[in-house]
Amino acid sequence: MSDTTQRVLLLLSLLQKRPVWTGPELAERLGVTTRSIRRDVERLRGLGYPVLATQGLGGGYQLGRGKDLPPLLLDDEEAVAIAVSLRLAAGGTVTGASEAALTTLAKLDQVMPPRLRSEVKAIHESTETLSTNADLVDGDVLLTLAKACRDLLRVRFGYDARDGAATERWVEPIRLVATGRRWYLMAWDVDREDWRTFRLDRMRNVTPSTWRFKPREHPDPKEYVQNSISRAPYSNHAQVRVLAGRDEVSTKFDSRWVTLTAIDDSTTLLEASADSLEHVAFYCVLSGFDLEFVQPPELATVAAELGERLQRAAASG
Repeated sequence: MSDTTQRVLLLLSLLQKRPVWTGPELAERLGVTTRSIRRDVERLRGLGYPVLATQGLGGGYQLGRGKDLPPLLLDDEEAVAIAVSLRLAAGGTVTGASEAALTTLAKLDQVMPPRLRSEVKAIHESTETLSTNADLVDGDVLLTLAKACRDLLRVRFGYDARDGAATERWVEPIRLVATGRRWYLMAWDVDREDWRTFRLDRMRNVTPSTWRFKPREHPDPKEYVQNSISRAPYSNHAQVRVLAGRDEVSTKFDSRWVTLTAIDDSTTLLEASADSLEHVAFYCVLSGFDLEFVQPPELATVAAELGERLQRAAASG
């Protein structure tokens, strides 16, 4: 790195640390003349950094807000703090935040020196989070799979199926999808020659290879995962006519687990899957809407029996 380049980077670092610097202050810090500072400021502007200069008392150089976000320079402590925060955010439940945090963490991890990566890992391993309804996923697994998706690298891992069977998988990962409670990987299963959805909390010994693959034509990952987790695993598929408009119905039902289709302005078809029809009936009645159970015929019978039990419970009180 040339002396000029190094000085410009140091200048940028200083401008990011304080709102305003005078020319003489910067010159003293960098051991150059104020004329050199003016030239270095022009170099930064040429790279897209909006460096502002004001005259008079209280004036000086400051880093302004540009149209695009330029690269940031981070010292060791800042890099570690951001990486730790991103790991926590990646395991969170805020819609959209987890995916964005994971993408950013993958970028940061790519350029972070090993000594800082070790610090981040040490902090992560010594930190506990209170349990929630979410299935916790190891941060290293998330990061490994995110980078494999980005770099198009095949991955091998052990996987525990829904029935508890332990299998070994060799996949071409396409996308990670977070539902709020769980993380899923959509990938091409090489041995089974088909697309598959995998829960990250059921994975073991996730190991990326050096085998790069050419991405295949694939379905939309969000739709594929939603279909896989809301329909495929369950033995019962139900249809319920909800006597309310789709927009109103969507405020009471989680679109990750049901499919809502507008029949008309005041009627919505709800489709849901579960191992228990009783669960579907209770879930729908709990919404407070007037309903008509359509399919399967047994759903109406299960709902009636549930209503009778509730009436007996109320009467016994």
